Amino acid sequence: MTTETTAPSRYAHQLITRVRAADAARPWLWDAAVTLGWTTAALVDASGGWRNVARDPSLPSALIVLLSLALALPLYARRRHPTTVLAVMAVPGFVSEASGAFLQAGFLQALPLFHIALSRPPRRLLWAFAVLAPPLLTGALRFDGDQWDQHVVPTLWAYVIVILVGITVRSRRDHTASLVDRARRLEIERDQEVRLAAAAERARIAREMHDIIGHNLSVITGLADGGRYAAAKSPERAAQALDAIGTTSRQALAELRRLLDVLASPDDAPSAARAPQPTLEDLESLLDGVRKAGLPVAADLPAPLPLLPPGAQLTVYRVVQESLTNTLKHAGPAAKATVRLVSAPDGVLVTVTDTGTPAAVPGQGRGLTGMRERAALYDGTLDSGPLPDGAGWQVRLRVPTTPEEHRS
Repeated sequence: MTTETTAPSRYAHQLITRVRAADAARPWLWDAAVTLGWTTAALVDASGGWRNVARDPSLPSALIVLLSLALALPLYARRRHPTTVLAVMAVPGFVSEASGAFLQAGFLQALPLFHIALSRPPRRLLWAFAVLAPPLLTGALRFDGDQWDQHVVPTLWAYVIVILVGITVRSRRDHTASLVDRARRLEIERDQEVRLAAAAERARIAREMHDIIGHNLSVITGLADGGRYAAAKSPERAAQALDAIGTTSRQALAELRRLLDVLASPDDAPSAARAPQPTLEDLESLLDGVRKAGLPVAADLPAPLPLLPPGAQLTVYRVVQESLTNTLKHAGPAAKATVRLVSAPDGVLVTVTDTGTPAAVPGQGRGLTGMRERAALYDGTLDSGPLPDGAGWQVRLRVPTTPEEHRS
């Protein structure tokens, strides 16, 4: 039952779609066909049928044919210039009414009226009524006398219905166009959101890669340099340095492999390794690894450690990691570092200070940019720069205790 009911409507919809497509491709052909059809109908009526409604059936046939053609032929331009077409048709329409012919072809004026309602400003409709009403009143008052309203009122109501149909079609067309435009804009916004999300994810991955690889390579470099100097005097310390290099390398590879597994598609890596991200509890292990690389680090960490969301804890960890990595790379062999974490009711303040020389302080590279991005994600602030006396570098991070939701 449902299939039988929907099949005719589907076929009708397909037919309408094809007609609209043909009209859009060759509008002149459709206009010519409509004009030819109504012209034929008007001439058929002019062959004698017009006398059935005429008030003066004795009018010459040549005049009737001329009026019929004048009312039908302008329809060819009704869609492009409906106001002009209605004005042109008003002249033979007035002659038809005033002469008593009362040609039924006069109702063809409803076609340009429909297109005025469909595509022109509403104020044009008042002008259209001003064009249509005088011929009707002239014919009715001249030939119908006291019953003039029986001719004028039904015709005007017919024109009103035509206008309402035109307004309805126009509203539906505008509504459909607005839906199409909205769908297009939503598609554009969706594509933009996808691109922004991809860019944010690339930035996050770049930060993780930088922190993991940069820190571990700096530690390995420090251990290698220390082992090379110790090899001549203390082979045991050189062996310890090599063991530490191996441990750090394996940790770096494990973290890098875990990150790459997460990036792989589910089909490629159905069992990607999962591991918790570093937290404040892991700061001591981080500091121990830096100390093994040869950088003396003094730590001032409160007990117990402050409570922060996991993302904010990762931010603190990565900022401390990146700051100590910069110290290893830029502060020189005699540098020392101090990590201080202070908990306050409204947030956590982390300070990393080193004693590097002003000529070797860190530059404005990717590391500092990544630290600021991490801090901003949790409504935090990060300041970095040389100490006032020029004898070192300081990084200050402040993270609210209850930061807003992660915005990346």
